[in-house]
Amino acid sequence: MPQPLVTIICLCYNHERFLKEALDSVVAQTYLNLELIVVDDMSTDNSPAIIQEYIQKYPQFRFISTGKNVGNCKAFNMGWRASKGEFVIDFATDDVLLPDRVEKQVEAFMKSDQSCGVVYSDAAYINDNSEHLHYHSQKFKAAPDGNVFSEVVGRYFICPPTMMMRRKVLEELNGYDETLAYEDFDFWVRSARNWNYKYLPEVTTKRRLHQHSLSQKFYSSEGRMLQSTIRVCEKAAMLVKKPSEKSALIKRLQYETRHAYLTNHFTETAQFLKLLREQIARPGIVYNLISILNNKQIKLNAVRDLYLRLRYGK
Repeated sequence: MPQPLVTIICLCYNHERFLKEALDSVVAQTYLNLELIVVDDMSTDNSPAIIQEYIQKYPQFRFISTGKNVGNCKAFNMGWRASKGEFVIDFATDDVLLPDRVEKQVEAFMKSDQSCGVVYSDAAYINDNSEHLHYHSQKFKAAPDGNVFSEVVGRYFICPPTMMMRRKVLEELNGYDETLAYEDFDFWVRSARNWNYKYLPEVTTKRRLHQHSLSQKFYSSEGRMLQSTIRVCEKAAMLVKKPSEKSALIKRLQYETRHAYLTNHFTETAQFLKLLREQIARPGIVYNLISILNNKQIKLNAVRDLYLRLRYGK
């Protein structure tokens, strides 16, 4: 049986420090039937020169320049729309693939039925110097299979760079929503409504944590990231069908309300509170108090810092 074609879309924006390690990990894959596309989102460092080196050395790489800085969602869409793979990986070039990543995930897809739209896995987190920090499964131990819609609405548990997506899923969704500042929450909500997920309990990817990564800017982006989260929660509200799914959405809105308020995003806090009240008539004493404090724009930085220390050890 011929191997299905897998597309790895390598997204680069100012990843000069990490780019060679990332692209080397793509070249080192044990799976052979690969389509490799590098999309550079108008990097201002030495990334384009490094990419050109790899294109000359490895002609299997195709190169796309976005022409102007367009952000992750649009840059990825440019890559996958130019691709042909039956399965697709969204790979940021500050991360690292383990050599058998593609091989193991294709095998997992082949063992699943056609309702499986996404295979995801455990990941190892690394720092700027590629030193090990911890495993994703140490902090997010429950990794469900099958219908995960309620789970993705209610909480974070998938490490985004570990995903391999069936092309049909992306086609059904018309790719990522390019109006959003980030892609993963929206993709999970929209795809999990109609497709099953499969968890592979192995480390396939090294995810890098550094000060310039998108995940580190979530609550410090002048509200852009939170505005996208509000948009996705609105979509989720239209997609819920069962009481358990509505409960998951309420849980998400409560979480986002707390964090938006404690990071002094007063406009976004009010928007989350509005969505919360649309789902539950009496949101409770805590959220009524947050509403009062938020209207007066009272900052509780000390409470936020204490919460982060107790909850995350920061």
